[in-house]
Amino acid sequence: MIRLRKTQEQDLDFVFKLEHKPENAAFVSPWSKEQHAQSLRDTDVLHLIIEIRQQQPIGYAILAGLNQGHQNLEFRRIVIGEKGQGFGKAALENIKRLAFEELNAHRLWLDVKDFNTRARQLYVDEGFVVEGVLRECLKVGDRFESLVVMSMLQQEYRQQIAKSQ
Repeated sequence: MIRLRKTQEQDLDFVFKLEHKPENAAFVSPWSKEQHAQSLRDTDVLHLIIEIRQQQPIGYAILAGLNQGHQNLEFRRIVIGEKGQGFGKAALENIKRLAFEELNAHRLWLDVKDFNTRARQLYVDEGFVVEGVLRECLKVGDRFESLVVMSMLQQEYRQQIAKSQ
């Protein structure tokens, strides 16, 4: 149902528009098209398009830390256009599979804005553990926002897969 593929230059208009929609921009720190284009050239970053059905793009995700040597991958970003249909959950399952089975990550970590309760609950449901809070670490306009740091270890992923079989 869900497929991940590497983002191409021709996908950047889709990525930029999706990220800058008001219902998405509040939950990520939006990038310029050039920042996204630069990430496509960065060997430490994996920029992915999330597709359904007949190669219809519905979102994108970014993983980072591919070259840092500690087998810690940062799940830097995910944005899904069609919300409430289970696409985010399915995409997250595919991202975990990619991280732990193909990229051999030991740890997959992320940070999520503390007020993004929907995403935080999905991450908990999918086995991510809260490690801590970066209090008021982002300045957005005239206010500060906090980030919740969460992670999953490869052994936790393997236990989760074993339970589901």
